[in-house]
Amino acid sequence: MGMNIAVPAVPAKKKKFTRQKGSWGLYLMLLPAVVLTAIFVYVPMSGLLMAFQDYKPSLGISKSPWVGLDQFKFLFEYPDSMQVIWNTLKISFLKLAIGMFSTLAFALLINEVKHKFLRTSVQTFVFLPHFISWVVLGGIFIQLLNPEYGLVNQLLKALGHEPVFFLGSNHWFVPIVLFTDAWKEFGYGSIIYLAALVGINPALYEAAQLDGANKLKQMLNITLPSLIPTICVMLTISLGGVLNAGFDQIFNLYNPLVYESGDIIDTFVFRIGLIGGNFSFGTAIGLFKSVVGLILILGGYRLAYKVADYKIF
Repeated sequence: MGMNIAVPAVPAKKKKFTRQKGSWGLYLMLLPAVVLTAIFVYVPMSGLLMAFQDYKPSLGISKSPWVGLDQFKFLFEYPDSMQVIWNTLKISFLKLAIGMFSTLAFALLINEVKHKFLRTSVQTFVFLPHFISWVVLGGIFIQLLNPEYGLVNQLLKALGHEPVFFLGSNHWFVPIVLFTDAWKEFGYGSIIYLAALVGINPALYEAAQLDGANKLKQMLNITLPSLIPTICVMLTISLGGVLNAGFDQIFNLYNPLVYESGDIIDTFVFRIGLIGGNFSFGTAIGLFKSVVGLILILGGYRLAYKVADYKIF
């Protein structure tokens, strides 16, 4: 007759402590990243105090006079502020819409290419512009669109048209910004969608083919519904930067002639806050952008949950 030996239960807290104790090596590897994040991300947040001060470099943060919300009032009372905010929102949302459509369309098209060499060659070719700085690309586009000797205007002259100063026209500047941004980023931005396409079960396409579905119906009824969670994640992430609008691109392409249509919050802060020495105003703008970005991310996350029943965390 066997004997039943009672094994004492190990408390849950003790199990958790033992597991964490055995992972000390992983925590040690994580330590440098935590330290760098604290130094370069969290410690500088103390500078947000400048948004509520009339900051003077000679006095420092501790001795500069406090002005409350005056810097934020100045943001909305400044004559050009509303135009700058409108330009930023317009360019950002147009970039978001065009970028989402172009990257998704390219991913769907390249996914249908079965020839491996052709597919990899096209992907490599369209990925390259992403890694080129806007300083370089800005110089290239300025030369191409130059009204006197630029290639584009030379073609217009050859066709019997008058040359156009594209980067000096409020009518043409925003379309140029949108086109060049989409051209630079659509290839690299499609990587996420290509990875999501690989994860779709091939059996779904096989079953659809047996039912007589053509490529268009397969895309509408299998591919796009399977990509909805990924699209929701990308939209939610993108909403956080909706007030950025691309400082590098705008700064390297714009000029005083197109301030009316191309001046965005970042370039405005650069001129008024940094060049003009108004550091408190620049900090207030940065804080304003961060708060709006947080609200948009939370709203986008909530919308993704309501529409697509998808949770990120």
